[in-house]
Amino acid sequence: MKRSLQIVALLGIMTVSFTFKSQDNGLKKSMEAGKKTYNAVCQACHMDKGQGISSVFPPLAKSDYLMADTDRAISNLIKGLSGEIEVNKTKYNQVMPATGLDDQDIADVLNFVMNSWGNKAEKVLTKAKVAKVRASLK
Repeated sequence: MKRSLQIVALLGIMTVSFTFKSQDNGLKKSMEAGKKTYNAVCQACHMDKGQGISSVFPPLAKSDYLMADTDRAISNLIKGLSGEIEVNKTKYNQVMPATGLDDQDIADVLNFVMNSWGNKAEKVLTKAKVAKVRASLK
């Protein structure tokens, strides 16, 4: 009986380990794709390390605004953003145009920025999640 419990426990640990490894690999691939998208679409304003431009374009690095609401971040990439926002206790009031990115590109770029430069997302953002937010905006 004791041996059976040990085997069950070992199998459980192995299953969890493989699941985390798979999630880590998925996040890594998504972040690699997202970095390319970031460099092509976002870097001009938010800069190479996500630091933004003081009082003009908000930082994505260690950004309280970005990390506070994933649905809002998705929506901002889909619809764009205008009006005043506050990021890390600094006010910004510029226009960010809609990116025109598809659901997979949005998931990838957000996985990249939400897991870089001092940011750490709680979970991997998926294409399905982006599609759900996009559908709610119509």
